[in-house]
Amino acid sequence: MACWSAENATKAYLSTLKMGHRAKEPDVAEFISALAAGNNAQLMVVACASVTSSTALALAAAAHQTGGRVVCILRGLEELHSSKMLLGLDACHIEFVVGEAQTLLLNDYMEADFVLIDCNLENHEGILRAVQAGGKPNGAVVIGYNAFGKGTWRVNGSKTQLLPIGEGLLVTRIGAKAKVHGSCGGVGKRSHWVVKVDKCTGEEHVFRVRFPQGKRIEA
Repeated sequence: MACWSAENATKAYLSTLKMGHRAKEPDVAEFISALAAGNNAQLMVVACASVTSSTALALAAAAHQTGGRVVCILRGLEELHSSKMLLGLDACHIEFVVGEAQTLLLNDYMEADFVLIDCNLENHEGILRAVQAGGKPNGAVVIGYNAFGKGTWRVNGSKTQLLPIGEGLLVTRIGAKAKVHGSCGGVGKRSHWVVKVDKCTGEEHVFRVRFPQGKRIEA
């Protein structure tokens, strides 16, 4: 993640203020937008428990300043249609995806450098672990919203703060991952992340499956 940009943060904050009449919690949206823009976030992902509105718009305002992308992960088609109707014309600034946020962040959006997680999602801590496992080369900022009464996050090597904004925000920063160079010109092995749930205990296990270099797996 690039160095802090006060100019981007200010512009995103003011842009979010303009759409505050449509946001249920404009103070939350303004904070999120300024933080994402100030950190020059390039791939912003929000995992929603239901219909999205102010959170996605806040990221869209930040993306306008940084030139980044916004991806909104929803649980089903009903939430997708409702979100697009609620956002109206602003929906065109957001990429919508239906699926499991934990799996998508492990495999499709590993490079996300700013992630919003709705703590009303039952597996919100599992989604956080997926962000950690991705090993962002420049680090990432992760925010959990609707956090009051949901407990705190346990993040190895990082401090999580609970902010009394809106329904509560959990804010943490995932440190940058050191680059590992192999013996073959620094080219590493291909890999894929897999999430398995123990049917007896309900525990989630994350595995990294590596593919030998030079070999392909046919479907």
